[in-house]
Amino acid sequence: MSSVSTDVARVLIAGSWRNASPQSTFHATDPNLNSALPETFPVSTWDDCEAALDAAAAAAVELRKLPAEKIANFLCLYADKIDSAKDSLVDAAFAETGLARSPRLADVELPRTSNQLRAAAEACRTGNWALPTIDTKAGIRSCYRPLGPVCVFGPNNFPFAFGSVSGGDFAAAIAAGNPVIGKANSSHPETTRLFAELALEAVQETGLPEATVQLLYRTDHADGERLVSDPRVGATGYTGSRSAGLTLKAAADRAGKPIYLELSSVNPVVITPGALAQRGDAIVKDFVTSVLMGTGQFCTNPGMVLLVANNDTEAFITAVKEQFESTAAGTLLSPAVTKSLGKSIQTLASLGAELLTGGGDPEPDRCAMANTLMRVDGTTFLSDPEGFQTEAFGNASVVVVANDLSQLCEVIGQLEGNLTGCIYSAEDGSEERDVEQISFALEPKVGRLLNDKMPTGVAVSPAMNHGGPYPATGHPGFTAVGVPASLLRFGKLTSFDNVRQDRLPALLQDDAPTDETMRLIDGQWRTGSV
Repeated sequence: MSSVSTDVARVLIAGSWRNASPQSTFHATDPNLNSALPETFPVSTWDDCEAALDAAAAAAVELRKLPAEKIANFLCLYADKIDSAKDSLVDAAFAETGLARSPRLADVELPRTSNQLRAAAEACRTGNWALPTIDTKAGIRSCYRPLGPVCVFGPNNFPFAFGSVSGGDFAAAIAAGNPVIGKANSSHPETTRLFAELALEAVQETGLPEATVQLLYRTDHADGERLVSDPRVGATGYTGSRSAGLTLKAAADRAGKPIYLELSSVNPVVITPGALAQRGDAIVKDFVTSVLMGTGQFCTNPGMVLLVANNDTEAFITAVKEQFESTAAGTLLSPAVTKSLGKSIQTLASLGAELLTGGGDPEPDRCAMANTLMRVDGTTFLSDPEGFQTEAFGNASVVVVANDLSQLCEVIGQLEGNLTGCIYSAEDGSEERDVEQISFALEPKVGRLLNDKMPTGVAVSPAMNHGGPYPATGHPGFTAVGVPASLLRFGKLTSFDNVRQDRLPALLQDDAPTDETMRLIDGQWRTGSV
């Protein structure tokens, strides 16, 4: 961070790129070179937040008056613009994050981003996400309605698909009828600026209120807390570190403001003796690929493996260690991620985890650390389960070796909430009774339970749950991925009792707004008019 420069990127407020009211400035880092990038970005004062909030509050009023089709048109046009700007977006994200241009950014994350915007547009157009419910006998009708301005804090590891003005939280909030104030992640502010430029073009071309999309790059911690708890804010979506997220949650909770957090997850993978005996080599390959993909910087990265002690377990651990050592370490997202990973490894080692390979000092000329594998026995883990669940975000994982099935389930019982949990088991059905016991213990701990499949990656599916019990998220009942369910976070359930037809929202009037609108009418889900 530095003092204020005369050549500073502008913030987007109320439809205009304007000079910020900055207290200081910062630069992103090229992680491939571990050096600062030339663009200068502002750390806004509360004056910028105040202006954005005022504009968002006015935009929220206007958006409530617009037909859903118009908002859907914006989302689709924005998606088209993103696809057309693929090269510039990929170049910017590569420079700021070190993530591979292809296939990661260009072929996976960018099309996912535009496609989830289109999926949100379809949910917006039909209105099915709002669960329109009609009781003709009682004269009562209900549905989810827009909540108000939404603040979105984007993470460092998905500059497109989870970005503050492009990602899943953004798409869900807009599709639910709310304006968004995006807070860029400091790791990729230029990438976020490019998205905001495209979004503003789409806003203007479709005739939405110009403050439908706004962008700030950074605030200080106090102003961030003030922002999420402001009376004008409807809700906040946050993806990032546990400590920062919980600080924001405390502020929002004090003000009674909803905040949806994705915080921390070690994503346990249970591998049974039968699975190792039948296909241990294949599971080694699955695991190493999953842990080291994207240098381990996925929120669903398998950061913990649970095994039962035997000869096959020892062979598995040895094979993973050898592959970690023979695979070049990838680039981490930033100096901050590198430092955090090193600190987590040191914490685990200080508690008694054995360092099998990796650890050590980071590379001097880029953001990178050696692939790291650690080991702890079940008894030692149970002596400090909270400590041994320290998340090592990056190319690292911890192997927990239990004495037997009973101790394995005891370890699972001490796990915190996670986004995912996996079970690899024998394919011949010989372990079904054990797997039932493991599944029963693991399922309450996770948002998504997988069998014979690593957790890395999150499919954009209506059935997906990218959530889970605390501390994976701040609330176990919601998902950040998966339309239409993700939209519910940014809606307010509203009941209309004895309200005249012409005063009802279009979704609740006798004539259905579209042929595809599904409504619960007198206890039956169906399309068509009342």
